[in-house]
Amino acid sequence: MTHVPTFGRRALLAGVAFLATTMLAGTAFADAKALRISTPGAESEIQSKALVVFKDELEKALPGAFDVQIHYNGTLFAQGTEIEAMQRGNLEVGMISPQDIAALIPEYSIFTNGYLMRDAGHLDAVYDGEVGAEYKTKVGADIGLEIVRSQYLGSRQLVLVKPRDVKTPADLAGLKLRMPGSETWQFLGNALGGNATPLAFEEIYLALQTGTIDGFENPLADVIANKFYEVTKQVVLTDHMVSNTFFTVAKPYWDGLSEDEKKAVETAEAAAKAYNDAEVLKAEADAVKFLQDNGMTVVTPDVASFREQVQKKFLDSDFAKTWPAGLLDRINAAGA
Repeated sequence: MTHVPTFGRRALLAGVAFLATTMLAGTAFADAKALRISTPGAESEIQSKALVVFKDELEKALPGAFDVQIHYNGTLFAQGTEIEAMQRGNLEVGMISPQDIAALIPEYSIFTNGYLMRDAGHLDAVYDGEVGAEYKTKVGADIGLEIVRSQYLGSRQLVLVKPRDVKTPADLAGLKLRMPGSETWQFLGNALGGNATPLAFEEIYLALQTGTIDGFENPLADVIANKFYEVTKQVVLTDHMVSNTFFTVAKPYWDGLSEDEKKAVETAEAAAKAYNDAEVLKAEADAVKFLQDNGMTVVTPDVASFREQVQKKFLDSDFAKTWPAGLLDRINAAGA
């Protein structure tokens, strides 16, 4: 009879245990639902960091249930192409703007109107209230997206390559102003007085550096996170839009989740939103000093003249003809 040494027996048992653990881990990973998230933002942006919060919180709630993959800088799908990718089943989660939705549901161009929302609190009052419930239902029915939550992006400002004396919209005449490519974004850029130029977010830095554009508009937190202050000289505090993005799931994917999985996703996104909104508000409070310390001039124009022109142009536009009766008043009244 062959005697197996004690050490050898222990090693054998350890090896078997290791293989069993590895096989179980492999099975768990194989069973995990892939959840790909596409964002145009850099990894350093607050919204991107909030996605990591979402990933961590979801893993805590349901360990091994989801394989969350975050793709930054528009590397998986470029800005503006996420909805189509989700509709084709090639993407589970996109960070979608009201402008993206308005391109497919014309009457919702009302939510792209400049100077519409008053602040982050008003955004939540609208999108977490009755108006938001109707909005989410129609988006789900018409374009197959499940809006989980709205997140605050910040108040948007103008950022220019060269200093310019800007008091009214007329002072932006001839300025090549980068805007996202959708029709409502382009309209807003022109309404502000500039010459709207479509360009993907991930191309802004080089375009500023080479003079392809004269400026762009964005929340200041994103200006800092993407180091746009390295290639620009002036901020004009127009506050022309209190902006948001939607954490949005492809509806067939959402409908295929169990109730426990849906609840876990909603809870994880609530934590991500709380992190995001608090950090954006903090960044906004510190942004002007940071940019000035980095050599930029920060000026405040006649904001009333910008508000008057932008709102008049939207109200006189073909967009406004599609707006549901009474919806503008309901938006204005939310949270008041």
